[in-house]
Amino acid sequence: MKNNMPIARAITLPLSDEVLKTLHTGDELLLTGVMYVGRDAAHKRMIETLEAGEALPVDLKGQVIYFMGPTPARPGKAVGSAGPTSSYRMDTYSPRLIAAGLKGMIGKGMRSGVVKKSMKKYKAVYLGAIGGAGALISRSIKKVDVVAYEDLGTEALRRIEVRDFPVTVVNDIYGGDLYQEGRSQYRIADLRR
Repeated sequence: MKNNMPIARAITLPLSDEVLKTLHTGDELLLTGVMYVGRDAAHKRMIETLEAGEALPVDLKGQVIYFMGPTPARPGKAVGSAGPTSSYRMDTYSPRLIAAGLKGMIGKGMRSGVVKKSMKKYKAVYLGAIGGAGALISRSIKKVDVVAYEDLGTEALRRIEVRDFPVTVVNDIYGGDLYQEGRSQYRIADLRR
């Protein structure tokens, strides 16, 4: 019996334009390297910093931000549960950060049309993490450090080191959208019944 499961592709972070050109919706990836963690409050602070003409606390060029609110780590672990946050909450902020060099975002759920246009214009991707699998995902996180906005607690901006962090390409640099493709396939299958 043949195994029809796609083989996940190993990607080393940060993301380069050359790598981004090879990614397409539906691709399964295993990310290794450094990425950042931030949610609503950290995103708001970054935008306020940019609007004030100041430098961000981290250089976003080529970087990936994971939309996640970590739970406290158990002894001997880097982090507790590390599941994705609903990405639409960052839609207001993402276009500006993409324009500043951000190349990837990880979360769950669909992105707005404005975010998708920004990803296409500036060559960035949106990657989906498995919602409800925070304990499993946390095994891929090897180190966590707060790098900015410590006063925000769980919403502080964090630098994390990951190994074989599992994601799926939802939106690629060509305007592809895995959610729309899935809906189209479902409609076609439904019409054939």
